[in-house]
Amino acid sequence: MKRFAALFAALDRTTRTTVKTAALASYFRSAPDRDKLWTIALLSGRRPRRTVTTTALREWAAERAGIPLWLFEECYPVVGDLAETIALVLPPASRTSDEPLGHWIDEIRALAALDEPARKARILDAWDRLDATERFLFNKLITGGFRLGVSQKLMTRALSQATGVAEPELAHRLMGDWTPDSVTFDGLVLTRDPAADLSRPYPFYLAYQLDDEPAALGDPADWRAYWKWDGIRGQLILRGGEHFVWSRGEELMTDRFPELAAARDFIPPGTVLDGEILAWRDAAPLPFNALQKRIGRKSVPKKLLAEAPVRLMAYDLLEWRGEDLRDRPFDDRRARLDALVAGLPPEAPIMASPPVAFQDWTALAAERARARDLGAEGLMLKRGASPYLAGRKKGDWWKWKVDPLTIDAVMIYAQAGHGRRATLYTDFTFAVWDGPALVPFTKAYSGLTDAEFRQITQWVRKNTLDRFGPVRQVRPEHVFEIAFEGIQQSPRHKSGVALRFPRMARWRHDKPASEANTLADLKDMLAQYG
Repeated sequence: MKRFAALFAALDRTTRTTVKTAALASYFRSAPDRDKLWTIALLSGRRPRRTVTTTALREWAAERAGIPLWLFEECYPVVGDLAETIALVLPPASRTSDEPLGHWIDEIRALAALDEPARKARILDAWDRLDATERFLFNKLITGGFRLGVSQKLMTRALSQATGVAEPELAHRLMGDWTPDSVTFDGLVLTRDPAADLSRPYPFYLAYQLDDEPAALGDPADWRAYWKWDGIRGQLILRGGEHFVWSRGEELMTDRFPELAAARDFIPPGTVLDGEILAWRDAAPLPFNALQKRIGRKSVPKKLLAEAPVRLMAYDLLEWRGEDLRDRPFDDRRARLDALVAGLPPEAPIMASPPVAFQDWTALAAERARARDLGAEGLMLKRGASPYLAGRKKGDWWKWKVDPLTIDAVMIYAQAGHGRRATLYTDFTFAVWDGPALVPFTKAYSGLTDAEFRQITQWVRKNTLDRFGPVRQVRPEHVFEIAFEGIQQSPRHKSGVALRFPRMARWRHDKPASEANTLADLKDMLAQYG
C-alpha cells in the first residue's frame, strides 16, 4: 500500500499530463504484478463492491477519534469527502504495515462475509496500521468512491511506456469482461489471449459536441450526417458462433437484449457492429424511459420484451469476416455496412442509421430542426475519410444536438459539493408552482460559474430556513433556467415527471419567484416531447 500511496501523492500534486504519465509508468515497472493488475482495474472502473455502510464508518471513526458523532458530522460537510474526513480525525497509527495493495483489497472484500462486530474490529485494526494517505485510500476503497484523477487513456499510455506494448493494442486488451480474479497481469497485458479476443469489444470512438456553426468544419462535401439517437451506445460482436453485446461503459449486456441473438442467423461470424441500442416499435424509436426499464435487469420478462422490443441502429462496421476495418475510411466502412444491412430480412434485429442528405450547411440546419419530431437528439457529423479511432478525438466526429428544452424553476434546497467544491453549495433542488404550492421536480449541480457558486453559497448561508443533515432548505426567492434533453413520466417523483440530463442554464436575476413556470407547463412539455 505504501507504493500505491506514493503513486497517489505523486499524481495528486501535479496537473501536468507528462508528469502523471511518468509517475504511472514508473509504478508499472516496479510494483508487484497483482498490484499493477488491481491498479489497472481501479483506473478502468473495476472497483471492489462496498462492504460497509457509510453510517457505520462515521460512527466507528468518531468513536476511535474520541469525539461525539455530531462533531464528526459537522466536520464532514466542511471537508467535503467522507474518506478524507475519517483520515483526518483519526489519531496517528500505532503500528505500520508493508502489505501491498492487493492484500488490503482482499481485506476489504472479506468484510462482506463478517458480522458487524468483526467488520468493525478489522477496520479499526487497519486504521491503526496505515498512515494518513494510506488510510484515505483504504477508506475510498471501502466506500466504493475511489478516483485517482487519471483517465483510462493516460493510464494506457503509461502502461505502454512501461511494457513496450503499443497503445492501440493495450486499449483493446483492456476492454472486456475481466477482473483481477479472472486474469493475470501477464495474461491481460503482455500476452495476447485468443480465447479472450473472442468476446472483446473495440475501444469506442467518441464524438465532441459541436458548439459553433458547422460552417467552421469546411467543405460540406467532406462530411456525412446521420441522426443521433437516444439509446444505449453499444457494440454487437459475432465471433466463433456466439454473440456478445457491450455497452460503451464496458458492461456486458448480452442477456438484457435477447432479441439481438437473432443476428447470428443472418450475419456471418467475425462481424462487429457499432451502433445505438433502441427500444423500437412501429417503425419508430420509443422514448428512452422505455429502454431504461430494461437496463438494470439481468433477465427480461416477456411482458417487457413485448412492451419495449429492441433493435440495434448500426452506424459503423468495425470488423467484417474477422478483418479489423477501423483503419479504413468511414465511407468504406459505411458502404460495407449498408450492403450488409440491405441483405437482411425484415425480422433481423439490425437496422442502419439512415443518412441525412444535404447540399450545404443551411440545409443541414433545417434538417436538424426536425430531430425531436423524429425521436432523435440531433445529428452526428462524420468526415468521410475518417478512420475509427479510440476515445474522444477532436476533428473528425461531432455531435450537433438540438437546443435543449428549458423551464424556469425556483431553488428550494441546497447541498454542499465535494472535493474542491466542498466549501460551496453546488447541488440544488428546484420546484415549479402547482397553484400556491411549490412542487420539487429535479436536481441540478452544473452550469454556473465558480463566481456564481460563491455568490449563491453566501446567500444560502444567510437564508437557510431549516436543515436536514447536509441539506438546507432556503427561502424560495431565486429563479434558475433549467435546461434538459428530455422529459418523461415518473411515478417515483412527486411531480410525476423526470428530466433527462438537467443542468442550470442561467441564473434568472431578472425574474421573481412568482413568475417561475408551473407544473402544468411541465406536463404540457411531457405531452409534446415525452
